[in-house]
Amino acid sequence: MQVRAVTPAVAAGGNGEEVLGGVRPGAWFPKIVAQPDAAVAPGRQAAVVSPLPAGPHPGPMRLGVIDIGSNTVHLLVVDAHRGGQPQPAASVRVPLRLVELLDADGALDAAGERALTSCVLDMRQQADALGVHDLAAFATSALRDATNGEAVLRRVGEATGVSIGVLPGEEEARLTFLAVRRWFGWSAGRLLALDIGGGSLEIGAGMHEDPEVVASLPLGASRLTRDWLAPSDPPKRSELSELRRYVRSQIAPIVGTIYPLGEHTRAVATSKTFRSLARIAGAESYSRGPYTRRVLRRDDLVEVTAKVCRMSVEERAALPGVSASRAAQLVAGAVVADEALDLFAIDEVEICPWALREGVILRRLDWLTSS
Repeated sequence: MQVRAVTPAVAAGGNGEEVLGGVRPGAWFPKIVAQPDAAVAPGRQAAVVSPLPAGPHPGPMRLGVIDIGSNTVHLLVVDAHRGGQPQPAASVRVPLRLVELLDADGALDAAGERALTSCVLDMRQQADALGVHDLAAFATSALRDATNGEAVLRRVGEATGVSIGVLPGEEEARLTFLAVRRWFGWSAGRLLALDIGGGSLEIGAGMHEDPEVVASLPLGASRLTRDWLAPSDPPKRSELSELRRYVRSQIAPIVGTIYPLGEHTRAVATSKTFRSLARIAGAESYSRGPYTRRVLRRDDLVEVTAKVCRMSVEERAALPGVSASRAAQLVAGAVVADEALDLFAIDEVEICPWALREGVILRRLDWLTSS
């Protein structure tokens, strides 16, 4: 079995071609060789990291992706084949909260780097044990914006044998939109997709798999909590008012770019913040599976936002769908969701179970199985 770590490159080539969006897919899969002195667990043989062979990979395959987000490092493993829906085989989450480990200069501290290195190494070994055929690894907002992000990822790669690329914000929005489009299909019509992460808000809109408008804004729930709300618990009214003004000032220009496209047929929201807000508002438990329809209505969101803004972190952690590790950032996430639905004049959003990781896997699968 071979585990291949692949690296997303920049969003566009020198001639303006899309790299990660699929127009020139081969360009973002450079040749990668194993580090001869890469750290491995005692008594365990290191997986081979080698260049991808030319041509398609017929039949089912086991794919993995390591998503190094602002809050969580997540290994997702799926079984997939061309034309079929990827089926989850394993999921491992580690809440490193990297965005909170950035120092005053915006650099990831030494403790954060050690924790990340250990986590990536462990996930690579788990992917090996699970028989993953192809492993992709990428980092998003926290390390994209860290002043030492490139150096950190280089050292992590040297220590683990996994090459980790930085996913540009707009490509993050494109791949999330791809996942949403594949989940809902063409019958969904013109889509507007919103994704609140730990470090950024991604927005995509359009009729096709490649959105006509994409945006990545510094409105992640963890980032805003750190910069605007901490350490107040619950936050002060003055802090919330200032945060709302800032959020609106960031989103409003994007509304102007999407408006000329025409009215969206369906508004969709993805990822943990929206899922938690929908659950608090009365959506079905996620234990009922991904095919249960879940929506978050604007009127309900207004009530939920007002409610969580009055609660302490401990009280928020007791709400349905809210984990202890995410309770502190729920207020900021609710404010972003509230203002986004208001500015885009959305009455309700439907919660999509697929998001960025699935988008990366879908694009990767397209490339692996294409001729």
